[in-house]
Amino acid sequence: MDELLVIKIGGAAGDCLTEEFFQQIHAWRSEGKKIIIIHGGGHYISEMMTRLKVPVCHKEGLRVTTNEVLKITQMVLIGQVQPLITSRFQQQNLSAVGLNASSNGIILGEYLDKQALGHVGKVTEIRTDLLVDLLEKGYIPIIAPLGLTASGKWLNINADDTACHVASALDAEALYLLTDVAGIRKDGVYLQDISVAETDQLIEEQVITGGMIPKVKSAMAALHAGVSSIHITDDILKKGTVIQGKKVLV
Repeated sequence: MDELLVIKIGGAAGDCLTEEFFQQIHAWRSEGKKIIIIHGGGHYISEMMTRLKVPVCHKEGLRVTTNEVLKITQMVLIGQVQPLITSRFQQQNLSAVGLNASSNGIILGEYLDKQALGHVGKVTEIRTDLLVDLLEKGYIPIIAPLGLTASGKWLNINADDTACHVASALDAEALYLLTDVAGIRKDGVYLQDISVAETDQLIEEQVITGGMIPKVKSAMAALHAGVSSIHITDDILKKGTVIQGKKVLV
């Protein structure tokens, strides 16, 4: 879709969406850009699990999601984080609508590795009809990264993976993956001019670790699927690490 920007923000970003952030959103809107927000919520999920004395466990950057953890994840993402972010947009006179997998089944998925990860899923399809309709009517969809299997089972899906699939399904002009670092860094220096083929080596060398691993892998898939450019950054006012074509530039 022409002029579409997909932006993934962390769940904690809902507490610190700055005036500058919203000024940029308004600027893009005035230029005719359409915007979709995908939000995470890992900080709040872990916080709630700690309160409820539920062990927090991650494998390869993904949260192990038992039945109990899935219920907590749904409660936090749909009941706490999404209303917080949506209301912030509305306070800025931006028409925003909160969505999740039950909203016309927009995110379909399947289990990633049920034995090892529980109810963690991967996206198999993004149903775009509702999203296109909302975008054309001037709304900003704000999407929680939860999916549904073909049989209606809920899945906890990585927010970066969700954002990459949404961007790919709608042929976005650009995808912004907001994180807590300003880009990909090695030995204290942000890397420049890195070929896509080198990402596996960077993972093997443990330059890219933890939650950055699924982020980069999802970004590569979105790039190959046709997304024009991908920004890994901590601020939409900064370019961060821009992945474009077969190169990675800062």
